[in-house]
Amino acid sequence: MQYSSQAVSKPYFITAIALFAFQILFGLILGLQYMLGDFLFPILAFDIAKTIHLNLLIMLILFGFMGASYYIVIEEAEQELHNPKLAIILFWIFLITSILSLFSYIFLSYAALAKITGNYLHPTMGREFMEQPTIIKLSLVMVLAGFLYNIGMTIHKGSKTTINTILFTGLIGLTLLFLVTFYNSKDLLLDKFVSWWFVHLSFETLWLLIMVPLLAFVLLKLTNINRESIEKWLHIIIALVLLSGVISTGHHYYWIGTPKYWQWWGTIFSIIEPIPLLMITLFALKMLNNRNHQHTNKAARFWVLGTAVMAFLGAGILGFLQSPAPLNYYTHGTQITVAHSHLAFYGTYVMIILTMISYAMPLLQGRAANSRRSQKWEIWSFWLMNLSMILMSLFIGAIGILQVSLQRFSETPLPFMMVQEKLIVFNWLREFTGVILLIGLVTYIISFFIATKDMETIKKNNSNF
Repeated sequence: MQYSSQAVSKPYFITAIALFAFQILFGLILGLQYMLGDFLFPILAFDIAKTIHLNLLIMLILFGFMGASYYIVIEEAEQELHNPKLAIILFWIFLITSILSLFSYIFLSYAALAKITGNYLHPTMGREFMEQPTIIKLSLVMVLAGFLYNIGMTIHKGSKTTINTILFTGLIGLTLLFLVTFYNSKDLLLDKFVSWWFVHLSFETLWLLIMVPLLAFVLLKLTNINRESIEKWLHIIIALVLLSGVISTGHHYYWIGTPKYWQWWGTIFSIIEPIPLLMITLFALKMLNNRNHQHTNKAARFWVLGTAVMAFLGAGILGFLQSPAPLNYYTHGTQITVAHSHLAFYGTYVMIILTMISYAMPLLQGRAANSRRSQKWEIWSFWLMNLSMILMSLFIGAIGILQVSLQRFSETPLPFMMVQEKLIVFNWLREFTGVILLIGLVTYIISFFIATKDMETIKKNNSNF
C-alpha cells in the first residue's frame, strides 16, 4: 500500500544523487592533484578539495538515510507521516546550510570561516569529518531533532515493527553521538580518543544499525518472505554489529598514546567485525533464493544483493586486512586505508541508498517498477559503478602496498616523494576508474528519465484506443 506522505522522500533521494555526482567530481579533482600537484591551485587546494569530498559523502548519506527512513517508517507503521510539511522545511534547512558550508570552504580561508562563525566562543572546528562551523553543527542538530520527532511520532501512532524499531534506534544513536562534535579537548590525546570514538561508532556501528533494516525492508518487499524469518536474521546481525563494533574502536587507538591493551582488544574485536557483514551477505542470498514471488523490479534485486556483497568486501575483508595491530603497524596512514574506506563507504552506505531509490522511486511515480528498457540501463549502471569501484580499490590498494614496501618494510626505505613518482601509473588507473564510476552514475540517472518517457508513451498509446 502506498501512502501520499511518502512523497517527502523524493527531494531527499534526488539531493543524495546530486551530492554523489559532485562527490565523484571532487574525487576526480583530488586524483589529478595527486599527479599534477598544481592542478587548480590556488583556486582549489588539495586540502580544501579533500574536505569537500569527505563532507559531500557525509551529506549524501544523511540525505539518503533521511529519505529512506521517511519512506520505510510510513509503510512499516501503516500510518501517514506525522507532519509532512515539517519534513520539507527540514529538507530545505539542511540543503541550504549544507551548500553554505561547502561554498564557505572554497571562498573563505578556514581561519576566516572560524572567526566569522564565532568558533572562538566555543571551538568545535579543525578535525577531520568534523570541520563544519559550530553554527552549521547547531543547524544539523536542529534538523536531526525535528527529523527524529517526525519519525518517532509516526511510529508512536502506528504499528511497531522490528525494522522500524532498529532503524529508529540507529537514528537516535547517530543524533546523540553527533553531540560529541561539540566537545573539543585541549588535551591532544583525549581529543584524538574522543574523535575516533565518534568517527568509528558512527561509520562502523550506528550507520550499520540504519543500513541493515533498510536492506531488510527492500528484501521483504522484493521476496515476500515471512516477516518472522527476516526478523530473526535481523536480531542476530544487529547483536553481532554491536558486539564487534563498539570494542573494535580500539583499532584506532594503537599508536596515539593510549595503553597497550587496546592493541589486543582492537585486534580481537576487529577480527570479529567482518562476521556480521558476512551474515548480511548470507541473509540477502537466503532471502532471494527462498523468495515467494518474482518481483518485477529486477534492477532492485541486483542492487540489494550487490549491497550485501560489496559491504562484505569493502568494510569486511579490506577492513580486516589492515585492522590487526601487527598489520596496522605497517599500513596505518597509507593508501591501504584509503582503499578500504572507498569500497566500504560506497559498498555499505552509498549502495543501500541507490538500492532504496531503485526500489522506491518507481513506486513514488505510480508504477511497481521501471520499464524493461529502463531497467537494462540501470543494470548497466550497476555493473559500471561496482566494477569501477572494485578496480579503484585494487589500484589504491596496490599504491598502499608499494608505500609499505618501499617506505616502511624495506631495509633501505626511499624518501616520500621518490615513492610518489613510482606510483604514478596506479594513480592514473585510479583516475580512469573514477571516470567510469561517474559514467555509471550518469547511466543510473538516465535510466529514470527513460522510465518516465516510456510511461508517457504507454499512457499516450492507451489514450488513442
